Amino acid sequence: MDSVLSELKNLSATTVSDALDRLGIGSQCLGIKPLAPEFRLCGRAFTMRTVPVVGEPGSVGDYIDDVPEGEVVVIDNAGRPDMTVWGDILTFVAHRRRVGGSVIDGHCRDISLSLELQYPIFSRGWSMRTGKDRVQLDAMDVPVLIGGTKVSPGDLLLGDADGVVAVPRSREAEVVALAKEIEEAEDRIRAAVENGMRLDEARKQFKYFELQRRKAT
Repeated sequence: MDSVLSELKNLSATTVSDALDRLGIGSQCLGIKPLAPEFRLCGRAFTMRTVPVVGEPGSVGDYIDDVPEGEVVVIDNAGRPDMTVWGDILTFVAHRRRVGGSVIDGHCRDISLSLELQYPIFSRGWSMRTGKDRVQLDAMDVPVLIGGTKVSPGDLLLGDADGVVAVPRSREAEVVALAKEIEEAEDRIRAAVENGMRLDEARKQFKYFELQRRKAT
């Protein structure tokens, strides 16, 4: 496992979100939530875009055997609620192949198996309506939009109970380093408050607001 990914696994989506804000990187995937609050994922993006069927319909799930272990399936279905792009067979195969999870700008279905296997799915929602003959694969290994955020192949995805953030590969070391700095400052603040310090004094001492304020460019 590469070192940046290993460090990212120990952080929270909120802390990384604060680091992204400070660096002026708007990479929070808004509206994308886990099926269960205990779900967590962290891995590099394996991207694809789907579109409504035009002409002869085809399969949208045959790619699953090509996803490397640990990578996260990222599907841009333009938020559509009326044609699902992930179901129990994909969950079953992805779990067996140790895929890192799925992030979907759209809906999934058959969520009971995901909950049973603890396979992490993050999406806009879920419903029973199949995408078969309604949606088709348009492109793979391309930049996509997830919750209004551009996600490119190989970018880092981190998801937990608060949602999903995308870390651009070109700035991942910078983002993770700053997120760790923010986390350490917050740990010091909590320790100071536990020892009797006022919260406002602790925040001032450990420069909390400077860490959250956007850097000058």
